[in-house]
Amino acid sequence: MAASRTDAGVHARGQVASFWAKSTIDTVTLVKAMNHYLPGDIAVKAAYRADDDFNVRRDAVSRQYHYYILNNDTRSPFSRRFALFVPETLDIEAMNEACHLIQGEHDFASFASSLDSVNSTVRNVLEVGIKTEGEFAVFRIVANSFLPHQVRSTVGVLIKLGRGKTSVEALHDIMEARSPGLAGPLSPPCGLCLMDVKYARPLGN
Repeated sequence: MAASRTDAGVHARGQVASFWAKSTIDTVTLVKAMNHYLPGDIAVKAAYRADDDFNVRRDAVSRQYHYYILNNDTRSPFSRRFALFVPETLDIEAMNEACHLIQGEHDFASFASSLDSVNSTVRNVLEVGIKTEGEFAVFRIVANSFLPHQVRSTVGVLIKLGRGKTSVEALHDIMEARSPGLAGPLSPPCGLCLMDVKYARPLGN
């Protein structure tokens, strides 16, 4: 079981997974053994023994995602798998103004593509913002959990706003509508990366 479910094409630097094992080998040897057999695009950083009642998904208190946007006149062959290419100059200040609306506890139904198996559409966004790092605009969001496609929908509407194609007021109306699929368009999965999953106490303690 994984701490955060991601779409095909989304990357992860800080995914956490749990499983039952009868093996008695130490965790250092386990990491080496798993990395020997895993495909080249997956690597295990560390392993810990957890309590029997530990639930990797329900026990997580926050997840952090980054979305990378190559905001430059020229595309890059080196970042095409890990960033969305947007040649138009983005209004980062306006995008951050819109982020203030998103931060906090809100009903994010309009940012979900589907509400199947979703008991509540209320989520608590703890931190959110976008900043320039060289040629990239990096969107960062931390929340207790996310609805299906919530982050990609958020990025989609923020890029639209940054290009001057919508307004902060329109975003407010989208949030208030609470209508699934209203936010967007859905940004491609390539730019999205799960960076970190936090727990009430450090893993391994």
